Amino acid sequence: MTRWVPTKREKYGVAIYNYDARGDEELSLQIGDTVHILETYEGWYRGHRLRRKSKKGIFPACYIHLKEATVEGNGQKETVIPTELPLVQEVTTTLREWASIWRDLYVGDKREMFNSVRDMIYNLIEWRSQILSGTLPQDELTELKQKVTSKIDYGNKYLDLDLVVRDKDGNILDPELTSTINLFRAHEAASKQIEDRIQEEKSQKQNIDLSRQAKFASTPSFALFVTLKNVVCKIGEDAEVLMSLYDPVESKFISENYLVKWSSSGLVKDIDQLHNLRAVFTDLGSEDLKREKISFVCQIVRVGRMELRDNNTKKLTSGLRRPFGVAVMDVTDIITGKMDDEDKQHFIPFQPVAGENDFLQTVINKVIAAKEVNHKGQGLWVTLKLLPGDIHQIRKDFPHLVDRSTAVARKMGFPEIIMPGDVRNDIYVTLALGEFDKGSKTTPKNVEVTMSVYDEDGKKLEVAIPIEDVNRSHLRFTFRHRSSQDSKDKSEKIFALSFVKLMRYDGTTLRDGEHDLIVYKAEAKKLEDSSLYLNLPATKLELEEKGYSSTGKSTQNLGNCTISKDSFQISTLVCSTKLTQNVDLLGLLKWRSNTRLLQQNLRQLMKVDGGEVVKFLQDTLDALFNIMMENSDSDTFDTLVFDALVFIIGLIADRKFQHFNPVLETYIRKHFSATLAYTKLTKVLKNYVENAEKLTEQLLKAMKALEYIFKFIVRSRVLFNQLYENKGEADFMESLRNLFTSFNDMMNSNSENTGMVKGAALKYIPTIVNDVKLVFDPKELSKLFTEFILKVPLGRLVKQKLDCLIDIVHSDLFTQHDCREILLPLMTDQLKFHLEKQEELKACCQLLSDILEVLYRKDVGPTQWHVQIIMEKLLRTVNRTVISMGRDSPHIGSFVASMTATLRQMDDYHYAHLISTFGKMRSDVVDFLMETFIMFKDLIGKNVYPTDWVIMNMMQNKVFLRAINQYAAVLNKKFLDQTNFELQLWNNYFHLAVAFLTQESLQLENFSSDKRAKIFHKYQDMRRQIGFEIRDMWYNLGPHKIKFIPEMVGPILEMTLVPEIELRKATIPIFFDMMQCEFHFTCSFQRFENEIITKLDHEVEGGRGDEQYKVLFQKILLEHCRKHKYLAKTGENFVTLVVRLLERLLDYRTIMHDENKENRMSCTVNVLNFYKEIEREEMYIRYLYKLCDLHKECDNYTEAAYTLLLHAKLLKWSEEACAAHLTQRDGYQATTQGQLKDQLYQQIINYFDKGKMWEEAIILGKELAEQYENEMFDFEQLSASLRKQAQFYENIVKVIRPKPDYFAVGYYGMGFPSFLRNKMFIYRGKEYERREDFEARLLTQFPNAEKMKTTTPPSEDTKSSPGQYIQCFIVKPILDLPAKFQNKPVSEQIVSFYTVNEVHKFQYSRPVRKGEKDPDNEFANMWIERTTYTTAYKLPGILRWFEVKSVSTEEISPLENAMETMQLTNEKISSMVQRHLNDPNLPINPLSMLLNGIVDPAVMGGFANYEKAFFNDKYVQEHPEDLEKIERLKDFIAWQIPYLADGVRIHGEKVTEALRPFHERMEACFKQLREKVEKQYGVKTLPAADEWRGSRPRSMVRSFTMPSSQRPLSVASVTSISSDNSPSRPGSDGFALEPLLPKKLHTKSQDKLDRDEPEKERKDKKKEKRNSKHQEIFDKDMKTTEILLQPAEAVILSETISPLRPQRPKSQVLNLMGGDRRLSVSPGPPSSSSSNSSSSPGPPPITPRSKLSFSLHTGSSLELNGMGCPDKGETPPPLPVKGSTADYGNLLDNQDLTSPTTPPPPPPHQRHMPPPLPSKTPPPPPPKTTRKQASIDSGIVQ
Repeated sequence: MTRWVPTKREKYGVAIYNYDARGDEELSLQIGDTVHILETYEGWYRGHRLRRKSKKGIFPACYIHLKEATVEGNGQKETVIPTELPLVQEVTTTLREWASIWRDLYVGDKREMFNSVRDMIYNLIEWRSQILSGTLPQDELTELKQKVTSKIDYGNKYLDLDLVVRDKDGNILDPELTSTINLFRAHEAASKQIEDRIQEEKSQKQNIDLSRQAKFASTPSFALFVTLKNVVCKIGEDAEVLMSLYDPVESKFISENYLVKWSSSGLVKDIDQLHNLRAVFTDLGSEDLKREKISFVCQIVRVGRMELRDNNTKKLTSGLRRPFGVAVMDVTDIITGKMDDEDKQHFIPFQPVAGENDFLQTVINKVIAAKEVNHKGQGLWVTLKLLPGDIHQIRKDFPHLVDRSTAVARKMGFPEIIMPGDVRNDIYVTLALGEFDKGSKTTPKNVEVTMSVYDEDGKKLEVAIPIEDVNRSHLRFTFRHRSSQDSKDKSEKIFALSFVKLMRYDGTTLRDGEHDLIVYKAEAKKLEDSSLYLNLPATKLELEEKGYSSTGKSTQNLGNCTISKDSFQISTLVCSTKLTQNVDLLGLLKWRSNTRLLQQNLRQLMKVDGGEVVKFLQDTLDALFNIMMENSDSDTFDTLVFDALVFIIGLIADRKFQHFNPVLETYIRKHFSATLAYTKLTKVLKNYVENAEKLTEQLLKAMKALEYIFKFIVRSRVLFNQLYENKGEADFMESLRNLFTSFNDMMNSNSENTGMVKGAALKYIPTIVNDVKLVFDPKELSKLFTEFILKVPLGRLVKQKLDCLIDIVHSDLFTQHDCREILLPLMTDQLKFHLEKQEELKACCQLLSDILEVLYRKDVGPTQWHVQIIMEKLLRTVNRTVISMGRDSPHIGSFVASMTATLRQMDDYHYAHLISTFGKMRSDVVDFLMETFIMFKDLIGKNVYPTDWVIMNMMQNKVFLRAINQYAAVLNKKFLDQTNFELQLWNNYFHLAVAFLTQESLQLENFSSDKRAKIFHKYQDMRRQIGFEIRDMWYNLGPHKIKFIPEMVGPILEMTLVPEIELRKATIPIFFDMMQCEFHFTCSFQRFENEIITKLDHEVEGGRGDEQYKVLFQKILLEHCRKHKYLAKTGENFVTLVVRLLERLLDYRTIMHDENKENRMSCTVNVLNFYKEIEREEMYIRYLYKLCDLHKECDNYTEAAYTLLLHAKLLKWSEEACAAHLTQRDGYQATTQGQLKDQLYQQIINYFDKGKMWEEAIILGKELAEQYENEMFDFEQLSASLRKQAQFYENIVKVIRPKPDYFAVGYYGMGFPSFLRNKMFIYRGKEYERREDFEARLLTQFPNAEKMKTTTPPSEDTKSSPGQYIQCFIVKPILDLPAKFQNKPVSEQIVSFYTVNEVHKFQYSRPVRKGEKDPDNEFANMWIERTTYTTAYKLPGILRWFEVKSVSTEEISPLENAMETMQLTNEKISSMVQRHLNDPNLPINPLSMLLNGIVDPAVMGGFANYEKAFFNDKYVQEHPEDLEKIERLKDFIAWQIPYLADGVRIHGEKVTEALRPFHERMEACFKQLREKVEKQYGVKTLPAADEWRGSRPRSMVRSFTMPSSQRPLSVASVTSISSDNSPSRPGSDGFALEPLLPKKLHTKSQDKLDRDEPEKERKDKKKEKRNSKHQEIFDKDMKTTEILLQPAEAVILSETISPLRPQRPKSQVLNLMGGDRRLSVSPGPPSSSSSNSSSSPGPPPITPRSKLSFSLHTGSSLELNGMGCPDKGETPPPLPVKGSTADYGNLLDNQDLTSPTTPPPPPPHQRHMPPPLPSKTPPPPPPKTTRKQASIDSGIVQ
């Protein structure tokens, strides 16, 4: 073979290993992939995977396991279909579907569901392989299939997949071949079954097996199957093991014994039975289930010596049966089904008898009563299983357990349900008691009883007696003594006898129960002669009856025998189907022998126990009919026989005897022979009906037996006809007509007490139809029946009447076309009448469904006309019923099914005819169509069937689609022209069609690929069909179109948004048509535009629309517009507008489900700005509220307030009415704009208060107060408002407000989305948020981004690189003080607010070196590069971040830097001193550190460095222009002294003893410093402290102003070298005294410094945890200085101080640890640990660091906070888009954002030959272990 050959048989296979392709022409396979093989060549196959047919390739043959398949088509069209059972295929597809869901459960970490699905999948895989193995017996296979389908259905329900409907064999129903009604019922049944299954799953957890219960409930009898495995017992002799069931409560045996003979060797006697000791205890019924307890009792009787202990040398008697012991097990749990494990071997402990004369019965009771049995390891091993069914059923169902060799032990007595063929003649005899005279012996003698059966002649019979001999037989008991010595034993003779006859003198059988027998003594010879004793009384009872005394002292002689004193009792139980113990029954059966008693016997029959009658059913019936026939000339016995017949038929209706129905049927068919019975039976019945009022009771019984009475009548007539060839036909017909007439008269009568009988007549008369039809003309019967129904009194017995009609539909009459012609009009009239009155809806629906079901059949003759009758009379009524019925009605599903069925069974002729039936009345047609459209729309919108009923829903859709299209044709034909146009009708049509198109169940793209393919294969895409129809209908409208604009814009938009490209292409042009149409009438398309924008927003937000739609919309509409003469320009603008809106809405929607709320905020702002720009006020407000809600979710109350403010600004303080769109919130009840504005302001003030923005709240409060005071005159509100304001003012002064940090963030690189790319933003941090936390938040949004190490602006390369780089550092806001505060002494509390709020300029300073490096003094060439960033809007605003709009940079010389630093230090000391003056209780530590850091020359170079750098001639010569600045610097140095002096003084007053030495050293240092400075730079003095404080309240502090008139414009915010190193703990300002850097730090390279975090800073972070609140506030300003300026000693110092700090209160510690949560300091008194003076309840805020003067027009300030300057229409920036779903720890899903990291493709595999021929030998299969491994991993099913 040198080339590829097409395969013949090898067509289909499954990969059993993974195969990785090594070249383009090979095909990769995974375990479980199914392949279609096309060609083969030398160990290779060529083909494709079934799942992906387009990719063909070659693969090794040894990797494939071939399977059987049928091939359809050939060449290109060849397909393979695996020849597996449909069920196996279903399991396969199910497993594939579940597997993908299972994976999602794993990924979603849904443990419990994951485990449940795993178990179900493993079960199915296991069962599937069992089915495929083909080794299961038929019964197990059937059961397994049942298990598989119910598991699949249950799993589908559990996973919310679709419901599968099946026929009774478990195969999936084909909806095309099934009637709608049937389909609906199948769905109902399947749902119910699954619900039951779910209950079962639940109850399994509670250990109740419901399916098993159901199985047992459905069968009336069951059996206990027992296998005896072993008997472990030391007997030493042969034994008999007798097993039976026992009721311990009643102390009686309830079953026969199962006897096993066990040999002395410890094995079963009959060695063939070894390992096959099986018995089944049958006939157990529900009564046995109800028994409190049932025990399984095993009695062991040894057969051997008299005494086991006898080991006498003399020869011993053997073969004696002696009691040995018992074993008892409680089997109640097994019988009730609580335990079911057929493999479990139960051990039953053995209890020996106490003594040889111990009675086994007493031992049994003793064992049952005892808790434990001391068995010493002796006992029986058995397995037990309960089986449902009687013995025949069990043999059929469990052939592997019960076969012909299995012993059957029946229940004593009859089972609950007597089976007809069950012939049984058993008499059970139990020896109960015997007491025998001891004679002269001291101990009682051993007596052996022998029982045998003899006939009258004394002939011994077998135990099985022929039935005809029973009356001649009797039981004979003989007694003889036995001895243990063999020699003595042989001489013993029979010494006495008892007997009892089996049949009594009256012919009935021996009674059940105990019989006290007389023991007769005589010579042994005489005793054998039965004639001598048979005439004597047998029992003591008989003896008394005959008048003898039974208690005579002396023995009485009767004949040749003596009655002894010995007593002997037996009990008997007769269980016979042939012998009766009933005299009355016997009398009837033998009626000929005594006709005088006949009437009495007939009457007595009614009192006989049912079981007895049923046993003799045939004989009894024969007797009855014989009586009737032999007295045919008289009517004497007719009524009695009739009543007896009714009684017997009634019996058989009882559950206990229901199985005798077939016996009765068989009797009628085969044995019944009374040819004239029909006349008599009809006569009696007619008589009863005519006298209904008198004979109500009898008639009622007769009605119940009607079916069988008629079976007798009909059979009798048929037999008569066979004999006499239709003689008397007319009479017979007439008698039946008369009978019907009398029925009709009875129905029509008004008498009260016949109600029950009338009901019974309606219930039972339909049962006779099928029989009567055989001997009577069906059409006439139908007429009679119609009359009968019409006679039912109006308004009475409605349900019974409808049920009666339902039964008729089920009868054979209705399937005959001619009869249907008569019956159907009656039924439709009745239905219409009752439906309109809303009576008995359930029965109506059932009737209609059943009629439709019959009409769907193909075997019932022509049905077109009949469907038409239903359509004409009922369709509209049914529609109205559906419309009026609530969704919660239990019948709605059935009615909708009936309506769907009617529509489905209507063909085109019917539809055409339907409209014409409405005649000339046009309004009727309109009404009908209106109703139908409304109903369809309602049913589609709120489907009555559950969503998982896919097949039902698709069937309904298919039918509706056809109906809608049929009705659309009517619209075009009748209601389109100018005169007849019906606007509302057309409107309803469009709305219905769109609702149909957009309904959930047709959106194929939402389904799994399998489901999509299935639906598409069966129904195509219905959306396309109806969509094209809608388009055509729209274009048909012509001049009427304008009436549908703008109302139809929404529905059409909804339709165009359906993601089906052909549909979109076909329907988007309708929009252009609408524009054109409106333009034609109004010269603009404003209404259309408004509508489309409003609706688009709604639709996109609801999840519709995508990129493709945007592109198509733009392309199609632009093409159309450009061709149009007038719409070219305006149309193009419109399209651009819509496309821009779509972009934003799609962005917004994508991000709406993003975990990151900041991204959502950005997008929301984008959309709301767009709406503002195109002046869509209502949409703008809508998005404002969405933004506001987002802020509230994040607790950004300040931003929420600014957002609401934008809404408030749209309103005026006026009485103008409020447009609906302005009050979009439920919470606002306002009729005028003024009222709404008032409510909004209150809300905003509330938010500002929560955000601690009291300054803003006050401004609004004033505006409100003005209104209350001068416009509304609402003084109550005014006072509340003013009280609030007062509170706000107090808060400003007293409550500490944490100052948020501001962060500059730059996003560089092309990897970012366009709105972030290469832009910079300023973010307002959360309270106490450290930079590390902030950065972490940023980086979780962009996990692939790289953090930049430096703060220098990025290079162009970075900006254009494909990656993502984020730069982040802290910036300092520049104070923009309102004009009113400028150059005035203002409390630091007031000013501090403006340092971090209402800011839009931010600074960042980094040090740069210029010129040589001076090793002695680094300050001389340390320049500062200061960058100022300006944002588009002030912060805070409607977002927490805004884009940087402009950046400016300036350089600050070393000298200016030094001046700034000195000035700053002075301000710091001043502010700290002021605080200590105000609050004597402030902790002293911060002051100690600050002062020590400045005065202790060991700590730092102090200003000595400045002196070295600038106060020398060299510098002055180089920089003559700086002279003035040098003087100012000297001035600053001089001014430092008085501040320090105050500080040291306060320190001295407050210092503790422990720190006294530290203070003294500090004083000494200060003294030196002071002398030096005052000498060099002069003495400065401050005003006296009292004056200094002024006369203000103590909590107020006058702002400290520098004496020097000129001040630098800005203050350094030098963040130690780079922002990365800045101390960004909560609340830090990232602020350092730049020039005073310790020397050693400066030697590191710039980058190194960037990365370094000094150890000290880490310690400080720890320390922070211990800081008090005030400490934290001070540290905020000081920490940096401290970090950078303290060598080791100082650190030690701070450690020694730290234990003395007050502990931070619990609440604050917790708050701080809460991460982002805001830390709010209560304005109330602080906790005791940081005790303050009474005058200042909250620790005071920090002094302002700079006093910048900016003039600001207060008028525009709010505007800036809101939407920005009015003259600029710019939008605030959106935030970075994030492709992931959680704020933290997520990877980026969005591929566009990640950098491409795919490795280069590997080099192609080299081949020596052209691809079609593989040159290599195929690879060997992988070793077995991998196969196993792989199959476990892949979990793919073949």
